[in-house]
Amino acid sequence: MPPTRSLGLLLALLSALTFSTSGPFAHALLDAGWSAPAAVAIRVGVAALVLAVPAAIALRGRWAAVRRDLTGVVLFGVLGVGIAQVGFFNAIRYLPVGVALLLEYLGVVLVVFWMWAVHGQRPRALTAAGAVTAVVGLVLVLDLSSDTGLSPVGVIWGLVAGVGLASYFVLGARDTGDEGVPPLALATAGLAIGAVLLVLLGATGLLPIHATFGTVSLGDLRVSWLVPVAGLSLVAAVVPYVTGIVAARALGARLSSFVGLTEVLFAVLVSWLVLDELPRPMQIAGGALIIAGVALVRLDERRPAEVLVSA
Repeated sequence: MPPTRSLGLLLALLSALTFSTSGPFAHALLDAGWSAPAAVAIRVGVAALVLAVPAAIALRGRWAAVRRDLTGVVLFGVLGVGIAQVGFFNAIRYLPVGVALLLEYLGVVLVVFWMWAVHGQRPRALTAAGAVTAVVGLVLVLDLSSDTGLSPVGVIWGLVAGVGLASYFVLGARDTGDEGVPPLALATAGLAIGAVLLVLLGATGLLPIHATFGTVSLGDLRVSWLVPVAGLSLVAAVVPYVTGIVAARALGARLSSFVGLTEVLFAVLVSWLVLDELPRPMQIAGGALIIAGVALVRLDERRPAEVLVSA
């Protein structure tokens, strides 16, 4: 039985919340000498291993679905997981993290244009207003205050990450019915493909892959490097990827992508609670605008159903 839209909205928020916890875990590894691609590779690789058995059980008797949709599964892994990560971590080599995040989350706008161009779902006034409101809120939350010139190379990589993010929502939202690939299996395959892509790029020298093994600082605590790896893999990968795909199929690519913007807001709140980084008033205002933008898109998504009822 497919999830209701209300449940889909809750799962989308859970996905955004758990995605946002990656910051403190990744921060602990990066401060200990890990390269960002190494942290991401072990994150998605371990998550794929954890989900392998449950995914195989979910596919029992339905392996033909993977063969039928093999292209979609591979594209989800390459674009929605691998390219999104590669683009972002290359972008932050040249740009401030806030600018790189803004460029990546422009993928939400790309989803709107994709649904218009490919599926004929022209954005109406409420969706357009929601998009503008949410993007303005995103700018405020990220607090982009820097006099540094932007690197064209970094901007290109940031836009590549945006394409990857848009692909994650569009490909994850594809629901081919009871005979399609289950969300758990799609998440597992995507994570595995993304991990292989990152390792291959590291082996060829296109991405720096190096790690250290010992104790690390997680907030005020000194813990084994296995603790943040477990957090990145289980809390910030297994849960958000699975719930995110289920939510995308329930809500559709456009609405689920807008709800995904709350990840940035949650990230600020998590940093406040774990790293004692107090959000500024501008960031709080930006968070309110992101929520308002999501609400506008949600209202627009409800309009067709309301018209049918009134008829």
